[in-house]
Amino acid sequence: MEWLIPSAYAQAAGGAQPNAFVQLLPLVLIFVVFYFLLIRPQAKRAKEHKAMVAALAVGDEVVTAGGILGKVTETGDQFLTVELAEGVRVKIQRHTVGAVLPKGTLKNA
Repeated sequence: MEWLIPSAYAQAAGGAQPNAFVQLLPLVLIFVVFYFLLIRPQAKRAKEHKAMVAALAVGDEVVTAGGILGKVTETGDQFLTVELAEGVRVKIQRHTVGAVLPKGTLKNA
């Protein structure tokens, strides 16, 4: 019956135990890879977006996260007033601004 269920033998005393550092090395390597490929780039993008939103001023041409183009006419702490067309103004939250466009983009759009 040895061929179906192999016998378990105790390890010999004095056998070499693997180093704790060697056992944790794969976990540490996985964390380092995740940090450089996922965490760091996402934090960098969030920091850039926060700086862009803080620097918004009257006259900037913006595109929202929903894809709406407009020109900033008023700024506040949490909200912006954006003019979409002549006489059409909407109030949006600052963090919904996706990008600041170069001046003159709305005339060409």
